[in-house]
Amino acid sequence: MTDLKITTIQTHLHWENSDENLKHIDAKINAIPDTTDVIVLPEMFTTGFTMNPEKLAEEHGGKSLQWMLQKAKEKICVIIGSISTKENNKYYNRLYCVKPDDTYQYYDKRHLFRMGNEHQYYDAGTQKIMLEYKGWKICPLVCYDLRFPVWSRNIKNNPYDVLIYVANWPEVRSYPWKQLLIARAIENQTFVVGVNRIGQDGNAIQHSGDSCILNPRGELISKTMAHEDCIETISLSYAYLQEFRKSFPVMLDGDDFEIV
Repeated sequence: MTDLKITTIQTHLHWENSDENLKHIDAKINAIPDTTDVIVLPEMFTTGFTMNPEKLAEEHGGKSLQWMLQKAKEKICVIIGSISTKENNKYYNRLYCVKPDDTYQYYDKRHLFRMGNEHQYYDAGTQKIMLEYKGWKICPLVCYDLRFPVWSRNIKNNPYDVLIYVANWPEVRSYPWKQLLIARAIENQTFVVGVNRIGQDGNAIQHSGDSCILNPRGELISKTMAHEDCIETISLSYAYLQEFRKSFPVMLDGDDFEIV
């Protein structure tokens, strides 16, 4: 199995301005110096964490998804990020995983951030997805999902290899963000990728980024710094992952459960 190259894009976002954000992120992707397998963008990368979906949500299949499909084809890689989306007269914080072969999967954020009234404007998803790419199994989730370990729990008979969180996580809670990402890596014996925005949003909430990539021991293997506008690519070793799980098979003693 080949290693998997993950590129994280930690950057500011233009508040509720999809055209400017697409132009901005397009330039960031074009600036990636080497080939990569997966590009991860922040949560609601076209608008920021908006509670104005009636005005700003795109119809499923809209311009931002079409842009993702085009960029994935150009860069020959997967692109992951969430968009405020409308479908059947409902609104979702919808994460898209777009492949270079013109196919995609999507996940609707399960845990809606009630302290920001997200649950009053968006409908919650009910199903996780498993993205398979180049032999790797990837579980993508969104921001507040990070606080709910049962939802992300790895399954011993069909484990994923990489857990990805896209976020608009405020700086005031940066400590929990960093600690919970470490916990998810350790308890699930997986690589964890967390991509968060930087800068101030339209509600005057500051974001420090703190995007990172962790190995299955919970150790930091990326170098992106807080508040830094940064593109970083890290290669994940499949051999290391398998050897670590074999030498310390915690998941064999894991509890069987069902989420209802």
